[in-house]
Amino acid sequence: MTKQPTIKHALNVTRDEDFAQWYQSVIAEAELAEESGVRGCMVIKPWGYGIWERIQKLMDERIKEAGVENCYFPLFIPLSYFAKEADHVEGFAKEMAVVTHHRLIADPKGGLMPDPEAKLEEPLVVRPTSETVIGAAMARWIQSWRDLPLLTNQWANVVRWEMRTRMFLRTSEFLWQEGHTAHADEADAMAETLRALEMYRSFSEDVLAMPVITGPKPENERFPGAVATYSIEAMMQDGKALQAGTSHYLGTGFAEAAGIRYQDKEGQQTLCHTTSWGVSTRMIGGVIMTHGDDDGLRTPPQVAPQQIVILPMLRDNDGDEALLAYCEALRADLAKQSAFGERVRVLLDKRPGKATQKRWAWVKKGVPLILEIGGRDAEGGQVSVLRRDKLWNDAAKANFVAMSQGEFVAAASAELEDIERALFEEARTRRDAQIVRDVTDLDGLAAYFAEDRKFPGWVEMQWSRPTGDALDKVVEQLKALKLTIRNTPTGAAPADGTCPFTGDPAVERILVARSY
Repeated sequence: MTKQPTIKHALNVTRDEDFAQWYQSVIAEAELAEESGVRGCMVIKPWGYGIWERIQKLMDERIKEAGVENCYFPLFIPLSYFAKEADHVEGFAKEMAVVTHHRLIADPKGGLMPDPEAKLEEPLVVRPTSETVIGAAMARWIQSWRDLPLLTNQWANVVRWEMRTRMFLRTSEFLWQEGHTAHADEADAMAETLRALEMYRSFSEDVLAMPVITGPKPENERFPGAVATYSIEAMMQDGKALQAGTSHYLGTGFAEAAGIRYQDKEGQQTLCHTTSWGVSTRMIGGVIMTHGDDDGLRTPPQVAPQQIVILPMLRDNDGDEALLAYCEALRADLAKQSAFGERVRVLLDKRPGKATQKRWAWVKKGVPLILEIGGRDAEGGQVSVLRRDKLWNDAAKANFVAMSQGEFVAAASAELEDIERALFEEARTRRDAQIVRDVTDLDGLAAYFAEDRKFPGWVEMQWSRPTGDALDKVVEQLKALKLTIRNTPTGAAPADGTCPFTGDPAVERILVARSY
């Protein structure tokens, strides 16, 4: 048997060795984010923020295409707004950051302290979500049936005081969009809830190349105060589930608390039905754990801040001027090309330093296509192309492919689109292989998720949809196994057996998994 050559990877830890440490290593080596000095808050660096800007741009286009208009609402929300909706305030009470004073004074030890004379008449909550403050605005804006539906969205930061934090996945402050809409009836509100869910599914799969499963969450996993919550669930490479986006039908509860009413066509005052939906910078964490490899991030081309990077092999001699001119002409030609309906984003990296060293910095960031060009390449009208998703050849060397300049320019758009497809198919194949459907009882569930099973994936099980105390009992059973119910998969096979948790006839199927 021929011994396979050993690949020396760019990261100092592999996914198989320590997935959690690998995740942190990708963030550091790809220069996505860093600790800020404030517990649970991060500094998002240019490459990481560039990915978020791409997500924001492409998502915002979809939001506006649905007739939703962007607004902005205050960061500070009066505590009394939350007190109007009991379930909502209870759901967020442990995570709220509260402002109680508006001025500092010197303390006796030479430091600073809140001025006792500057205590606010009413505490202000630092925005954990905006249903309450937007509800107050909707109550002012909506008067009659002619004002409906009211479709709003805001891009903002929110604060939830998390006890256990992890960059991008669970931070005390994060960036997101939150859609909030009001409707005349349940049917229209539910249609909007499911429209937003489908928007998230399509965005995740078609833009982030991250396959997801959509469906309603069980009662215990609903957004506080919601009638129904729907999610998109993505499987990470370690088999855990990531809730990558949610859409909520809120019924009339929030409308009643905020006084969101309209005069219907018969002249009667009627409560609105409201929705909310959102995705956040958590999506970047999902991209890392879906597409990253042992050399760093692999950035899906549609959200890559730069899709192609050109690295001239500068020698600090007279040939550099001609080489740079060749590379600049190549950059200009590539920038005229289109992929995914947009101009190709291409960077000529002229920074001093060896091209090989710069190459690995861009590999870690996950640039889809990297070009290395030396003096001979320029003289012969050639380029050397490295696809980030096909990094190594059979000899364990960087898998560069030589092409003529014209050939590569003509093929660049198709290459980027092929990379996007390849990343999605790889992730979907891996996910589908890690969903099992032959576990039929609790003992089997416990055995499947035994500690010696690495990266176990998800289990699809029959479910009788228990509520109240019966559901609480199931939640405790799953909690003991460090498991949660993710959702009821859209399009799953009909239930045809007994629920292993209650012994009652099953009415649907659910996904059970460990999660982030």
